[in-house]
Order: sequence, then C-alpha cells, then structure tokens
Amino acid sequence: MRITPVKTHKIVPGKDRDIFAVLDKYLPLVKERTVVAVTSKIVAICEGSVVPIPKNEKEKEKLKDALIIKEAELYLPRSSSRYNVLLTVKGNAIIFSSGVDESNAGGYFVLWPKDPQKSANAIREYLVKKHGGKYIGVIITDTTSVPLRWGQRGVFVLAHSGFSALNSYIGKPDLFGRPFQMTSASVSDALGTAAVLVMGEGAEQTPLAIIEDVPFVKFQERNPTKRELKKLRMPLADDLYAPLLKAVKWRRGGSRSS
Repeated sequence: MRITPVKTHKIVPGKDRDIFAVLDKYLPLVKERTVVAVTSKIVAICEGSVVPIPKNEKEKEKLKDALIIKEAELYLPRSSSRYNVLLTVKGNAIIFSSGVDESNAGGYFVLWPKDPQKSANAIREYLVKKHGGKYIGVIITDTTSVPLRWGQRGVFVLAHSGFSALNSYIGKPDLFGRPFQMTSASVSDALGTAAVLVMGEGAEQTPLAIIEDVPFVKFQERNPTKRELKKLRMPLADDLYAPLLKAVKWRRGGSRSS
C-alpha cells in the first residue's frame, strides 16, 4: 500500500465553498483502483457546517456545549470526565465533543458534514466522471481516541464509497483449517487510520491523500447500498462492549441515529 498526502492552500470558512474546486485544483489525475481520502473538516468547511466562535470565553464555552449536545445522539456530562470533555455517541461511533472542533479553523467551530455518506457518494461520482475510471474509492476521515491508549488516530471513517468496507473471513479456514466464527476486516477504517497518520493532525496542510496499491480492497462500480451501510452499524445488544456502554447513564442529545 502506498499513501501520498496532498498539500493544499489553507482551506478556511467563508473563503472556500466548493469541495469539487479543491479536488480539481489538487487532484489533476486519479488513477483506476485508487482510494481518495478527504478529511471531514474540509468537507464541512466547504459546505458551511461551521459556526463563528464568540470572543467572550463564557459565551464560547456555552455555545460549544450547546453545539455538541445538539449534534450528539447520546452524551455524558463534562463532570463524568477527568478531562472535562463531553463524551458522545454520533454516527454509531463513540467520540468526544460530537466531532465539534476548532483546530485549523481560523476562529470557527467546525462540525461534521451534514450528511457524510451523501458527500462521499458525490465525491466518488464526480471523480469517476472527471477521470474516466470505474473503480475509484472515497473515504471521509476523522480522528478520535481509543480506550486505554494514549494518542488520537484516524480510527474510523465517517463514510466510504466505491468499495466494500468489510472483508469477511467468517467461514473461511485459518492456517490450521479452523473456520473463523466472527472475524471481518474493517477495510474502510483501516484505510482511514493509515491515511490520517500520513496526512497528519497539525499544521501539515495536507487534508487529502491518494491511497494506491491496495490489492485487498474490493472495488465496486457504485455507491454502497443501504443494506451494506446497515451492516456496518452494530446494535448495542450485539456489541462486545455492551456491558460497559450500558453501565453509564447516557443522556439523549439533539441528533437522531440514522
């Protein structure tokens, strides 16, 4: 696998309003059987999913909490965290602050894209049409933390398109002929983790990446179906970590689980 980060100009709220113009400028050639990684931040900025940050510190914190709770499906109050953060559930993932972020945003809170899957589909369709290929994949990335591990990483993708997100090993034999019972490789999330590592988290200014030489990716000449997307979401009752997740009193946020 080969990942090439793509440096861009500073993509900022109010100035950049067209993600396709950004792609045109910095991706002059996208080869067949390539996955394009796009950070959720620049998608959100280009679609206007941003809110100006008040100069008054109290107003800022009040607005931030209101945005986080509105964006969350479920949340735990700041008092439950040693680090005074709101732990949230959004997009069928456990994250903090509902993805609301103020880094690299020039005085704005940046939310998640309004509909990450719609954006991923649109970007894939645009790239396929422009570059004349059939098999081009897209992932929209973000970062979060992992329990019991220091450091943030691109643990999951908000959305994918153009390839199968899961490679199932269920029923296949291992090295000694024992069939796998429940193992599936999360291809989309693994690609997101690797891409975010290369793109960086600070002032690298590389919100795009080209992922090539991926023989393990099963490309599809289409967007994912509703059934495929549903299979990516694990109900709480089936979750391995259900005992932990059910042990706390989650509060209902303003967003509904899709």
